[in-house]
Amino acid sequence: MPHQQSSQPRLSSNSDTEDMSAMSRVLAPRLAYFAGVARTEHVTRAAQEMNVPQSTLSRAMVRLEQDLGVDLFARHGRTVSLTPAGRTFLTSVERALAEIERAAEEVRADADPATGKVAFGFLHTMGAETVPGLLHAFREDHPRVRFSLVQNYGEAMLEGLRAGELDLCLTSPVPDAPDLVARRLDEQKLRLVVPADHRLAARRRIRLAEAADESWVTLEPGYGLRRIFDSLCREAGFRPRVAFEGEEAETLRGLVAAGLGVALLPPPTVPRPGVVELTVTAPRAVREIGVAWLADRPDTPPVAAFKKFLLSRRGNLLPT
Repeated sequence: MPHQQSSQPRLSSNSDTEDMSAMSRVLAPRLAYFAGVARTEHVTRAAQEMNVPQSTLSRAMVRLEQDLGVDLFARHGRTVSLTPAGRTFLTSVERALAEIERAAEEVRADADPATGKVAFGFLHTMGAETVPGLLHAFREDHPRVRFSLVQNYGEAMLEGLRAGELDLCLTSPVPDAPDLVARRLDEQKLRLVVPADHRLAARRRIRLAEAADESWVTLEPGYGLRRIFDSLCREAGFRPRVAFEGEEAETLRGLVAAGLGVALLPPPTVPRPGVVELTVTAPRAVREIGVAWLADRPDTPPVAAFKKFLLSRRGNLLPT
């Protein structure tokens, strides 16, 4: 394998990030060739093992040395041996190739129809009962599919979709954005939650406007349920006096039980002592639950199967 001294300018050791990226693009296709020649110490044998023409392999090694600006091999007729620089380079190349193979195996495993993985996000209020029930039902037919579960508020989950961190999410309100696809699955009634000794606790039904003068505990701005709450209060004709803002519905119930205000919340998984929950007759107090995913992103088989399953639960998503 003839070797020619490089006539091309070398990249200096203090190259900027753009130069390093360019070098990576140049070197990457030749790394497996280099490892094969280094392993066999024979260009012809390496070419046969990798099923590439010997001339292609020889040229690739010459170009690799030219681009690096160092000799990786000492030539001895048809055989080669690594130089000290070649041995140093080989250590890192083998590590890089092993990491690439590990990454390839991981993504293949995640896409496997039987044992692949679904990254699934959902609201905190759906974590105690709704989502466990959904996963149990889905795994009756897909027992080996794995899940990466993320609980968060709606906007954070939508950003997770956009960042590629989630495949699907259950959220509320159902988003309307050009880069997302969303389907309404169900709706959940919201209740006025008051302390057990509250003046309204003896009631079963109430118009939201009747609680206009109360102190309210609610979720922080940015949460979907907070947007729904603010909208319903506007529809009822008042601006709520918010005493406490939190991040989780059951914490808000605890604040109500402590007499710190009233709240508009979805039903609890287990009845909470110290509070009474009233049906709101006007305005219509519900939140829509939907599934969302990123538009134009291909689904792996396990994601496609779980998406189909969720869509089949339309109108029957929430526990009764």
